[in-house]
Amino acid sequence: MKVELHNICKRFGSVQANDNISLTVEAGSIHGLLGENGAGKSTLVKILSGFITRDRGNLLLDGEEVNIKNPADAIQRGIGMLHQDPLDFPPLSVLDNFLVGKPGGLFTNRRQVIKEFRQLASEFNFALHINQRVGELTVGERQQVEILRLLSLGVNTLILDEPTTGISASQKDALFAAARHLASQGKSVIFVSHKLADVNELCDRVTVMRHGQGVGDLPIPASDESMIELIFGKELATPVKYSTRKEAVALNLENITLSSDRLHITVNNLTIHQGEVIGLAGLEGSGQQLLLQLCAGLLRSPTGRLQIDGIDMTNAPYKNYLNAGVGYSPADRLREGLVNGLTIHEHVALKTPPKGWFVDWKGTFKQTQEAIALFNIRGKPDSKVERLSGGNQQRTQLALLPVPLNLLLMEHPTRGLDIGSTLWVWEQLIARCEGGTTILFMSSDLDEIMQYSDRVIVFTGDGVSEPIDAKELTIDRLGQMIGGKLNYDPAILKKSRMKR
Repeated sequence: MKVELHNICKRFGSVQANDNISLTVEAGSIHGLLGENGAGKSTLVKILSGFITRDRGNLLLDGEEVNIKNPADAIQRGIGMLHQDPLDFPPLSVLDNFLVGKPGGLFTNRRQVIKEFRQLASEFNFALHINQRVGELTVGERQQVEILRLLSLGVNTLILDEPTTGISASQKDALFAAARHLASQGKSVIFVSHKLADVNELCDRVTVMRHGQGVGDLPIPASDESMIELIFGKELATPVKYSTRKEAVALNLENITLSSDRLHITVNNLTIHQGEVIGLAGLEGSGQQLLLQLCAGLLRSPTGRLQIDGIDMTNAPYKNYLNAGVGYSPADRLREGLVNGLTIHEHVALKTPPKGWFVDWKGTFKQTQEAIALFNIRGKPDSKVERLSGGNQQRTQLALLPVPLNLLLMEHPTRGLDIGSTLWVWEQLIARCEGGTTILFMSSDLDEIMQYSDRVIVFTGDGVSEPIDAKELTIDRLGQMIGGKLNYDPAILKKSRMKR
């Protein structure tokens, strides 16, 4: 099925997620969609699959203009989406999941459905058992169940959203073979990915998005250099942080395993010194948050050893991490960093040990006034935190961090902040580093990582790089590493330039 999107626009508040995007996916083709976090890829495919309604623009299927109102409407029109986390029911069997959405409800002819399932599974060489519980399957097998379900509902355009993250090499081969088989039948496939090698291996064409706009359309195969230039569109910012590194080791990891439902990454050896700032680069969900939570004592590793300031903290209780001067600042300020409904004063009281059985409200009120003045928080002690601006919520989080602070772990420290607030936050953080605080932070803003990091660690979802001096990074090197090529080879890039 041929899919055409013309001048698609979608705004969320002040954010223009899609800005006049046009895209054509030919019948019988596999079309890649490439771009950084926040480029607008997910918004675009969710509009096409009915999860989001567009503000403006036109959708055409095989030349006929359509108005897709919801996911059920999209499936009726032949469009289905395989999400990064499959929308299935883990407690139910493979067969019961396959039945979801089929007409007939309780009166469905199960014998006929079983026959259909086995025929489809055989056609795509998927080794699935109808009675197995979906919760017992791997991510790749759950994807296979969902693909078969969508095809049984008549899908002619299949959207694959970052499908190769967290699946085995053999399952990726099976997925790619299935996509090619669908294209050979005249169906179309939209492949959303950040992995340059996967796009080059699977797709016929690729559209690159940046800041909500389509910035280029390339035939495949395409050089990594040409795709990277379109993805980032500029050189990386020049590092501005002066060295605050000290000789003493602040954090040491040996043979650590970072695991989730989709990821399994090993950090063989990582040594970080006092006063260093380490930036964690990569698309969100690639393992950066797991590392931060592990170092904060919120997650455990089944293997290896973790040391903070030379003290073995492996599997130690969370209280030990607090006593060791470890602070954690999550990205979602109101859900994880602050308590919705409480005032600044009440937050200060929560973090202050009580005198005996009672809270020292007078003493904590004075501490609150001092924190407001020191951190330049635009609010009063009785101000509810949810009524503060994003910048002042972040300032409040910083004011609540423990003192002394030996290790600070941060998710997106300046996300949503204006330039003035961003500069202020980093002034405070670098001042902490001068006093010996070590910082690990993740950010989707590559300029922020480049400007304020001493060294950078790149996560791909399949692996993790060695720390690299920020001054040695270029847009080409970082782009290729985020795209999956952790073993960057500048000679290959030089050859691609010569060919052009």
